[in-house]
Amino acid sequence: MARILFIDDDAHTGDIFKVILEDAGHDVVVARDGVEGLAFYRRNPTDLIITDIMMPVKDGMAVINELKRDFPDAKIIAISGSDEDERRQFFFDVSRILGAKRTFQKPVDPGELLAAIKELLR
Repeated sequence: MARILFIDDDAHTGDIFKVILEDAGHDVVVARDGVEGLAFYRRNPTDLIITDIMMPVKDGMAVINELKRDFPDAKIIAISGSDEDERRQFFFDVSRILGAKRTFQKPVDPGELLAAIKELLR
């Protein structure tokens, strides 16, 4: 199916979604922060990137901004676990402006994420 880069500083989330996405037939690489994710993508571009928004070192909005600047055709999904509605909505709005095609609140429904991936890879 597709090669997917999953960027999330929460190792548990990355591990869970690696299994879910691989069970759906995708090849998945997990990066633990934005710097690691961007470095990987520059060496080995993937078909799709899923990035957490709130991460130390380099947050997801910076990742999205840099990816879209350097790779305008990159397909990106942003996710956030922020529990404050207004703050999360702000993060999602900015992520979309920067170039994320879809946004999801954690915990992410695997079925909805897989449907979005399928839609974006058409």
